[in-house]
Amino acid sequence: MTKVKEASGLPRCSGCGIRLQTIDTGKPGYVPEKALQNEPVICQRCFRIKNYNESSSVTPDQDEFLRLLGQIGMTDALVIHIVDIFDFQGSVISGLQRFIGNNPVLLAVNKTDLLPKVTNWNKVRNWVQKQAKDMGLKAEDVVLCSAKQNQGFDRLLDIIGQHRGDRDVYVVGATNVGKSTLINRLIRDYSDLDQELTTSRYPGTTLDMVNIPLDDGKFIVDTPGIMYPSRYTEMVDTQDLGVLLPDKPLKPAVYQLSEGQTLFFGGFARFDFIQGSGYQSFTCFVSGRAPLHRTKLERADQLFADHAGELLSPPSKENLEKLPDWTRHEFRIAKGSRSDVFISGLGWIKVNSDQGAVVAIHAPKGVKVLVRESLI
Repeated sequence: MTKVKEASGLPRCSGCGIRLQTIDTGKPGYVPEKALQNEPVICQRCFRIKNYNESSSVTPDQDEFLRLLGQIGMTDALVIHIVDIFDFQGSVISGLQRFIGNNPVLLAVNKTDLLPKVTNWNKVRNWVQKQAKDMGLKAEDVVLCSAKQNQGFDRLLDIIGQHRGDRDVYVVGATNVGKSTLINRLIRDYSDLDQELTTSRYPGTTLDMVNIPLDDGKFIVDTPGIMYPSRYTEMVDTQDLGVLLPDKPLKPAVYQLSEGQTLFFGGFARFDFIQGSGYQSFTCFVSGRAPLHRTKLERADQLFADHAGELLSPPSKENLEKLPDWTRHEFRIAKGSRSDVFISGLGWIKVNSDQGAVVAIHAPKGVKVLVRESLI
């Protein structure tokens, strides 16, 4: 195959057609410099598909992602939307329905292994269906799964088989939701890749939307993961990411707080119990590596000013300086409601009281903070 030269002097990938680059491993078209001597030249993603039956997503900017999503609405396709149960409101793609038209959607809810083992899974599934509907997403079905534990994937594959017909399958999701794990499983179960895969461009491939051929002539279309800046995980330094993201089942931390008390989640965020009768119970669902510190509300501002990045850490002082200043969000929790105060990427605080309460969250400007119906 003839190499197509660009202004940069680098060819395009012979597998997917993306312009190659040797600088950034996280950007589309990355290829190690030494691989440029190969014939044909393929990007790292195509190399992994061909040699390991694996696909891993890279992230374009949001405008480009939305343009790619818009292409789905012009096709007859089955869409699999992967979301993160730990960061549900942060990982659902806003307005997905208007981009994909009338194409059916399967909602794959990943990372269920993080929820406590005593969780009622029927209630979780019903909760997901209601939340998705409230967010304007019409899901044909909801599948709870865990890529890490390889749970729920057989059921998801069965449901894909029931709904796919002769359609292509588009897989969409935000970054860090486990999308590439599902893609790799689909490749193993549905695709018969051969040695010719990277010798000609996949039909219709643009940027890093990769069409992986299926046995019946249709395609699994791997779309890039979208990055939402409203998720705390997209803001923090990489060394703090491991603190925010839980790697084992959550151990709920229950605090009995009286009016005028505050909880700090390291230096990541702060929760104030501003008004409410007597002692009330609050359950924190966050990574076990995020330290909690209780203090009086009247001391909270000064404590943060004096000890952020030290007693209240992580993040370190250096990494805190890279984050936006905190914004205060106040909420009134109605009597008798079952409510979570949700902080995208950090977790949530369940308000257990039947008496009602006024609470506030302090978090970096731009982080999504909201009140929702309790998940657990």
